Amino acid sequence: MEKRVNIYETEPTGYKALLGLESYLATTSISKTTKELIKIRASQINGCAFCINMHTTDARKHGETEKRIYLLNAWKEVENLYTDEERVVLALTEEITLIASGGVSDATYKKAQTMFNDTEIAQIIMAIIAINAWNRLAIATQLQPA
Repeated sequence: MEKRVNIYETEPTGYKALLGLESYLATTSISKTTKELIKIRASQINGCAFCINMHTTDARKHGETEKRIYLLNAWKEVENLYTDEERVVLALTEEITLIASGGVSDATYKKAQTMFNDTEIAQIIMAIIAINAWNRLAIATQLQPA
């Protein structure tokens, strides 16, 4: 692959703005496990090898199991492996990541409202937005897994 622009070096202010979003997300009530599930699932959808590699590694460090990581892309088919809350978060992750396919359905949003308060929903949405931004940065610049 040809070398592409290094955003961190070329536009450090923009890169640091994304890091600021990550700093905010670190202060939220979303569990580390849930954050990593969001990051892995969105990265799978977007085909971001760099982020899949990074976040599966991070998920393992936070105690995530191999089985849950391997089956994440088929979470709808697996009963009792993901909590009801995780399933709603994964549905939101897919619908926001695939926003052009119809956006977030009323059914998914209403289900989220039964499990999370408005602050938590906002934090989950911000986490999904953040990983989608990172995926696009990594794919556009052809970052490679370590």
